[in-house]
Amino acid sequence: MTGDPLQIAYSPCPNDTFVFDALAHGRVPGAPALDVTFADIDITNGMAERGEHDVLKVSYAVLPYVLDDYALLPCGGALGRGCGPLVLTREAGPRGAAPVGGAGLAGRTVAVPSERSTAYLLFRLWAADMVPGGVGEIVVMPFHEIMPAVRDGRVDAGLVIHEARFTYQNYGLHKLADMGEHWESTTGLPIPLGAIIAKRSLGAAVLTGLADSVRASVRAAWDDPEASRPYVMEHAQEMDPAVADQHIGLYVNEFTADLGEDGYAAVRGLLTRAAAEGLVPPLGPRSLDFP
Repeated sequence: MTGDPLQIAYSPCPNDTFVFDALAHGRVPGAPALDVTFADIDITNGMAERGEHDVLKVSYAVLPYVLDDYALLPCGGALGRGCGPLVLTREAGPRGAAPVGGAGLAGRTVAVPSERSTAYLLFRLWAADMVPGGVGEIVVMPFHEIMPAVRDGRVDAGLVIHEARFTYQNYGLHKLADMGEHWESTTGLPIPLGAIIAKRSLGAAVLTGLADSVRASVRAAWDDPEASRPYVMEHAQEMDPAVADQHIGLYVNEFTADLGEDGYAAVRGLLTRAAAEGLVPPLGPRSLDFP
């Protein structure tokens, strides 16, 4: 493929740099050139809503707002099992069944990284089932501030994602509930987290070629993981290499290579349930079609 570089934005997180390393560095034959911007997902979600950039990594939660202009790529994103967001508290929650722990959040203040995130949708769906009367105030704050805020008692609980699964005990915090466990136990489906979208105006041929190139980049990373390590660690924000490897292991899997039937069912299921709760607009009948 030739032409101007595609403007792409994805996060500096290890799963994204691992997936896009070969593509970003010209090691996928025939692939489009990329002009890469690094931005956290709350930033890329806003970019998608404003129609900025050709290709973006976004939260699945933002899809209902942008699918008129962007197509969901069937690859490159993050779905998985055992990798859901956690609700953390300063005190250990009551032992026993999850509904007991959930009841402890009734009317409490909860910090979340974004209200336009899959984590937030999963949290709200969990709370609808598990928190009688609902939670109290929702406070949006930068992801890196949430665990300190819970530790210091500025909020009652915090919703965390990504590497916080491996580091929350360093803050003396306790896991009240795992949003992914609730989602998987109630649906049997993987957890939809991050999506790759591209502008429909690029045309079917470019979109199809881009998807093929992303798949090739994923396979190249799997075939030679060490080749991507410099790129991954350069952008991993002083993350321990072992934590970066755990991060990649959780979020780069068969759904990254291809959403498949279960992946699409998970995305459709999440957004349909969220729409029924009034959290997002409903999807159109062919909104997820590609290209």
